[in-house]
Amino acid sequence: QVQLVDSGGGLVQAGGSLRLSCASSGRTLRSYAVGWFRHTPGKERVFVAAFSRSGLSTYYADSVKGRFSISRDNAKNTVYLQMNSLKPEDTAVYYCAADPWGGDPRVRNVYDYWGQGTQVTVSS
Repeated sequence: QVQLVDSGGGLVQAGGSLRLSCASSGRTLRSYAVGWFRHTPGKERVFVAAFSRSGLSTYYADSVKGRFSISRDNAKNTVYLQMNSLKPEDTAVYYCAADPWGGDPRVRNVYDYWGQGTQVTVSS
């Protein structure tokens, strides 16, 4: 069983940075695809970034390429999302998710486990 805990959100000015963390208190995340999604009121939860199950590939939404970076620390069983050059439109609740089966990491429905979410607010 995987239990994910998201953290690191907060209020930041446009152009600033935040680093989100996704920690697992259960099984190691090393054998899971791990992704980040975000949700704003009235919209669907959308893909942001992900590691493939092998850990060899990373994926990013076009809207965050060049600004966000996903990384992992296997010793800490934690996946990070470094967010730089933040924009007001990045404001959302961010969720990490884990998929043990190896589906397309960009697809929300492949993920079995979800964190509780962490709020990111970017002021203009």
